Amino acid sequence: MNEMTAVCGLLCNECGAFIATSNDDNEKRAAVAQLWSKQYNHDFKPEDINCDGCTSSSDRLFSYCKVCEIRKCGKEKAVENCAYCDEYACEKLEGLFKMAPDARKQLDKIRSSL
Repeated sequence: MNEMTAVCGLLCNECGAFIATSNDDNEKRAAVAQLWSKQYNHDFKPEDINCDGCTSSSDRLFSYCKVCEIRKCGKEKAVENCAYCDEYACEKLEGLFKMAPDARKQLDKIRSSL
């Protein structure tokens, strides 16, 4: 599977929702729904676990990705991901990096090759 970097630097191809959708795997959807329901104290159903990835042109995105402020900003600025943004790394990203330091590593890697 090719690497897909989300606008924020997370790797979509490592996300359970993306994997389940890509493989049309209902068992994986159920497992991800159960795991995320426990992790995020929210009742996710297997049918909620569908996503073609943050940067895809599909409307099939996980519910959080649809309202993600970082994704929205990147789309408005028409950048492939935040590594391409003149304002990198902004306050929104710094907040995410506290929870997901691998996202910073991914964006830094991309930015260093620009």
